[in-house]
Amino acid sequence: MPFSSLTDPIDLARAEAALEKAWAELKPSLAAGSDEQERNNLAYIIASLVPLALDEDDLAQRAIDRFREKA
Repeated sequence: MPFSSLTDPIDLARAEAALEKAWAELKPSLAAGSDEQERNNLAYIIASLVPLALDEDDLAQRAIDRFREKA
């Protein structure tokens, strides 16, 4: 579970909101059939960036940028 390390309910809510926002932007550009694995990778990226982000929008954008760097 990517978000299992998040113990603060606010951080968890921010991470979940950022995941939905980032996934909505990234999903259309991904290869068919890779959805579950790529979404999981994105979730781990988001979990690692929670302490750095100002809000869920910032978190989503940072995650999108990191995801694209690794692609």
